[in-house]
Amino acid sequence: MPIAPLPVRDGLNPSRLRLPDAGEWTTVLEYLLARFPHDAERLREKVALGEVVTGDGTKITDLSPFAPREFVFLYRDPPPEVPVPFTVDVLHRDEHLLVVDKPHFLATMPRGGWITETALVRLRRELDLPELSPAHRLDRLTAGVLVFTVHAGARRPYQSLFAEQRVHKEYEALAPVTDGLTFPREVRSRIEKRPGVLQAREVPGEINAISRVEMLDSEGAIARYRLLPRTGKTHQLRVHMNSLGIPILGDPLYPTVQNVAPQDFSQPLQLLARKIEFDDPFSGSRRYFASRRNLAA
Repeated sequence: MPIAPLPVRDGLNPSRLRLPDAGEWTTVLEYLLARFPHDAERLREKVALGEVVTGDGTKITDLSPFAPREFVFLYRDPPPEVPVPFTVDVLHRDEHLLVVDKPHFLATMPRGGWITETALVRLRRELDLPELSPAHRLDRLTAGVLVFTVHAGARRPYQSLFAEQRVHKEYEALAPVTDGLTFPREVRSRIEKRPGVLQAREVPGEINAISRVEMLDSEGAIARYRLLPRTGKTHQLRVHMNSLGIPILGDPLYPTVQNVAPQDFSQPLQLLARKIEFDDPFSGSRRYFASRRNLAA
């Protein structure tokens, strides 16, 4: 993947576009106007300001010829977003790491309809850390400990820890009490999530998702559970709790998909990334970080 020749601006990376293999356009600008007709005026402004460049940093002009398969970089204007009315609390910061306590409803990084209202963009702006990058990801609806790397040289060592499952992660969840289940127990299944489909599904096949579930305490019909994922599939804990017949409280996807308005922050998912622990790849010391949040339900 080519390195972006434009720096992070206002917390956002430039967008990267690959020109098609062939086409009737004679200039790059013609192609851009055809692809983004509703942004025609802003695209002309960006080209005039020298804010559209090729992979080697050459500025695109209105006469720059269309070149098949060439990469073009530019800053896109993010659409208006509903502000997420919760703060990101810093738990730890050093020369390599920034560890935060992410609130519910805030995405880790830009994706889909969430661009500026994400932990990554907020922190880049607030702390003036343009090279900040997530070492892993929490679902938008999940709160708790989230680890970022401060500079580009730290990304691979810390991201590898998570990719290679060398991080101990502990979650808490509130869910119903049910008869007929004993704890602790291990849930093992195969989970797949198709692009464009909101729910992940358990399907037949080789196991790729393993979670340990422990009941910590209960009050009435609600219990507090400790969840220890041994793997990291999308929505794994939510899917496994649902498969046990005890879906996590406040979950708008499991067992059924609910239509929740973007500005509705009234019922957070009762899932918290409580603790993270790992051996630091630079110092070799054991690192431990814990959320200060509590589940409200």
